[in-house]
Amino acid sequence: MKRKPVLAVLMLSVTASLPAAPHQSLAQAAPTLEMQYIPADALPAWAYPTISPALRNAGGTASQPAKDEPRHVPGSAATYTGRQIPDLFTVPDWFPQEHAPMPASVADGRKPDVPSCGHCHLPNGLGRPENASVAGLSERYILEQMEDFKAGARKSSDPRMASVAWMIRLSKNITPEEAKSAAAYFAGLKLTKWIRVVETDRVPLTEVDNLMLVVTDPKKMEPIGNRVIEVSEDFEQTELRNPHSGFIAYVPKGSLMRGRHLVRTASAAAPACTQCHGANLKGTTVAPPIAGRSPSQMTRQLIDFQRGNRNGAGAAMMKASVAKLTTADMVAITGYLASLQP
Repeated sequence: MKRKPVLAVLMLSVTASLPAAPHQSLAQAAPTLEMQYIPADALPAWAYPTISPALRNAGGTASQPAKDEPRHVPGSAATYTGRQIPDLFTVPDWFPQEHAPMPASVADGRKPDVPSCGHCHLPNGLGRPENASVAGLSERYILEQMEDFKAGARKSSDPRMASVAWMIRLSKNITPEEAKSAAAYFAGLKLTKWIRVVETDRVPLTEVDNLMLVVTDPKKMEPIGNRVIEVSEDFEQTELRNPHSGFIAYVPKGSLMRGRHLVRTASAAAPACTQCHGANLKGTTVAPPIAGRSPSQMTRQLIDFQRGNRNGAGAAMMKASVAKLTTADMVAITGYLASLQP
């Protein structure tokens, strides 16, 4: 696989709010720059790809800014420069004919504190493993989550997650009108199949690059163990933010059968997921759709509920359900959910 690294990822914590310089990407322009160490075994590293051990030992450095060379993706007539593509206030909109017109909050944001929502979540709302797919979530649910970020009721179990740091900062600075326009836009999008789930015993070696796991050499393999390894189908296209290039989620063999059982069967400890999220897991009036979404993102949310880092209005229903889940349970549950048609 051809790799074209864009930046090295800084270790981050949410402790300040600094103006964003022009042409900065998510990790480079994160709200804080304080170095913080969290023990490697405290959280599953595959779900929180915040920094590589090599970068931690080196102290963390940002890569050189991208050059101004024009970039293209297959099938699109659009052109963006290598400097524009990672800019938080630019949305590389390669296929504008495939979605409704984006409101200003999604397309442009507002400097310096409100990045364009479409930059991270993409114009199609499908997002990437380091953030979330928001397409097809209800407008009410999206606005509730933004209020939770703003109020401190929703945060990451790993404060180095730059995507969450930005959501907290954005939610404190966005106007109600901007938030409503963004929520309405993403609620109007259809969640489509974006992740290919593969059961396997062995996976390619990966490292952290730009808040994601990235294959270092497809010929070098290692046991998957008790992990979900979510990587780009094509890392270069992912870094160009091509909405036609999705992801692969490798899960241990047997995960999908076990996940189906855990999701659809009630136990003495918790109800079945289908009880709140619907028989097809595509959401109800009380819970969001969870079929076909990122297993990395969903794992982080299960952990955040379990550790008390999500405490919004709907969190109480989740806390009892996730209280006794093991990492192996989460691997099976999120792998199965990701495998479903949205």
